[in-house]
Amino acid sequence: MSKELQVHNKDGNFIYSIHIERDFSKLTQYIHELDDFSGRKVCVVTETTVGPLYLDQVKDLLSDSFSHVTSFIFKAGEASKNLDVVKELYTHLIEEHFDRNDLLIALGGGVTGDLTGYAAATYLRGIRFIQIPTSLLAQVDSSIGGKTGVDFDQYKNMVGAFHQPKLVYINLSTLQTLTKREFLSGMGEIIKHGLIKDLDYYNWLKEHIDQVKALDYDALEYMISVSCNIKRCVVENDVNEKGERSLLNFGHTLGHAIEKLMNFQLLHGECVSIGMVLACDLSQEKGLIRKEDTLDVIETLKAYELPVSFKGLDPKVIAETTLTDKKMDAGKVKFILLEGLGHGIIDLSIDLAMMEEECKKRKED
Repeated sequence: MSKELQVHNKDGNFIYSIHIERDFSKLTQYIHELDDFSGRKVCVVTETTVGPLYLDQVKDLLSDSFSHVTSFIFKAGEASKNLDVVKELYTHLIEEHFDRNDLLIALGGGVTGDLTGYAAATYLRGIRFIQIPTSLLAQVDSSIGGKTGVDFDQYKNMVGAFHQPKLVYINLSTLQTLTKREFLSGMGEIIKHGLIKDLDYYNWLKEHIDQVKALDYDALEYMISVSCNIKRCVVENDVNEKGERSLLNFGHTLGHAIEKLMNFQLLHGECVSIGMVLACDLSQEKGLIRKEDTLDVIETLKAYELPVSFKGLDPKVIAETTLTDKKMDAGKVKFILLEGLGHGIIDLSIDLAMMEEECKKRKED
């Protein structure tokens, strides 16, 4: 089975396709549909965990379509998502004589996609690139929408650019090589999609926990296509994050603060999970959702083995850390709350004292 979603801009013009497949067999077919790359070079950017699994296979597939196939491999992990590694990639591209008509391919998770996309946006003022996300988190979130970037010192995603890929190719079989923890981390973003936009989808996720955790292909294909479609719709309406796209940050304001303060010991989706519980607490405090709704979200997150509380952090410091969030708006935190399950809203009234108070409730002794 194959699924295709098409991403357009706000004027309705086609930008790129998202292809959901069960192997890599159609990769070159879709690349050929983009352009004739027979005289062009391609660089596959990947990291030390994903590279040994898929790099040779992807390079072999590309060898008949490009005049030169090269690769750039960096050390796996969030610590590599910085300007120093981007500089090394620039050097590699310069030494390999890449020009603006050549191609970059991001083969890996969110770190690889963000870093490669940023390099593509800035090398020679813009070079084409393709996303091949291999983690669940990247497949349903970071590979779609054209947000690229790297961390700057301790500040997450502080340097970046909007640069749309030419193609997103999702191979569901790559999920089989994830650790259980990495896979379930991706469920944080997926549950978020249902909570902000689609109550029926959220309920489907509750009803198909066993199939999803068993990596049933039919369940995965449906789940990933729905999540990709939710993000596609939001991005099409607000490409540069001026309004509705901010809804995708549900759980991220406090989640990013926890992620940073934990020095990335927790995975991104795990931090988003905690952040969503705190956002539900704040929504409940403002009378936007019921206590039963918050408890429902907590039970769903627990069923997918995601954390709903934290240890060892000062609630006041967590709240203050949100002030360095790149999504600040005129000195106020652009907080995403729920006005009922399945409906996210933007709220500018959440202050540090309110965040600190809710964090106290979710801190484990």
